[in-house]
Amino acid sequence: MNQDESIRFAAKYLEDLLSFFGINVAVSSTLDDEVIQLSVPSTSLNSLLIGRNADNLRALQHVVSMALVAKGGELTRVNVDVANYKRQRADRIEEKAEGWIAKVRETGKPMEINLNAADRRVVHKLAQDYSDIETHSEGEGRERKLIISKVED
Repeated sequence: MNQDESIRFAAKYLEDLLSFFGINVAVSSTLDDEVIQLSVPSTSLNSLLIGRNADNLRALQHVVSMALVAKGGELTRVNVDVANYKRQRADRIEEKAEGWIAKVRETGKPMEINLNAADRRVVHKLAQDYSDIETHSEGEGRERKLIISKVED
């Protein structure tokens, strides 16, 4: 299954999965950096689809990703967003990160922040806009932390 087929399959698979739960919506799909982006429009069941701490969103992603693997898809990484929940969360994280970066620039002291993988990725991407700031992650699993520091001269 080539890239286009993988994207179409993922969108259709998620639509079929949602319809099983009585949610009949059109899922939009795009490709961003080798990750299939699937967007589910807002419904009365947003909170169910997102779940506590976005656990249900991650479960949906996993199911769609495993279906792609089983079908031999060229692309298997999937990001599912419901009613722009992840985009809004990323915007809030970026806002916080601006403050963290400003503090590191002001004090010169590194900051260590507990964030999940998706949120760490948002901060890493934002930090690339700053020539005097660097980020990296340390630790394993749930103990993994983001480190923001000034670039050594």
